[in-house]
Amino acid sequence: MGELLRLEGITRSFGALKAVDGLSLSLQEGEALGILGPNGAGKSTLFNLVAGHLTPDAGRIVYDGNDITAMPAAERCRIGIGRSFQIPHPFAGMTVFENLLVGAVFGGGLTERAAAVECRVILERTGLAAKANRLAGSLTLLDRKRLELARALATGPRLLLLDEVMAGLNHVEVGRIVDLVGEINAAGLTIIMVEHVMKAIMAACHRVVVLQFGRKIADATPERVVGNADVIAAYLGDRFARRHQAAVGAAEGA
Repeated sequence: MGELLRLEGITRSFGALKAVDGLSLSLQEGEALGILGPNGAGKSTLFNLVAGHLTPDAGRIVYDGNDITAMPAAERCRIGIGRSFQIPHPFAGMTVFENLLVGAVFGGGLTERAAAVECRVILERTGLAAKANRLAGSLTLLDRKRLELARALATGPRLLLLDEVMAGLNHVEVGRIVDLVGEINAAGLTIIMVEHVMKAIMAACHRVVVLQFGRKIADATPERVVGNADVIAAYLGDRFARRHQAAVGAAEGA
């Protein structure tokens, strides 16, 4: 499997604020990549740049060997870049099944007949089959999160962007979504996750990139990232990071 996505020196500013600052990274097909960082680190801006809701001020975005830097979001969806949003906004007056049909027909470009078949498969996969005819507005938070993921899957992505899909869930619900994401990735779908739930990142991702003030400060396996002094400082402050380094040094010297 080869490279699916590459960002080359991506920069995006809002006035004097550089939300993403010279960011470069690559993603292999079939990989699950986690994006971590404190609030304001540039995570959501990064997702909006990859999905096409924003265009970079500088740099290049390459997907499947093609430069898509100036490609609109709708066209990116059609070539296989799907995304969920942190706060689910389903079509509340439509059924769960109808919500998926919208994604499959208008996002995935399927005929209505083909879309109906695909949506039934996705409903089974995401645990929503029994609620297919319920109005989306009547769902619990967990099921709205499932629906948000299912709608993204209905567009037929090769690359799936998951934006804090586990925010607001309890630990049991987080475990269910982690299992689902793991199953989807194991089936071959490439995933980028923005998440604050460390348990989810550790369980679901092969690699983690950490952002601070729009810059990449770490890029490694989850196990290595959680012990990185720069990452600890970004989240908890320099004093805690120095104590952590001292503790590690003492343990290694013992």
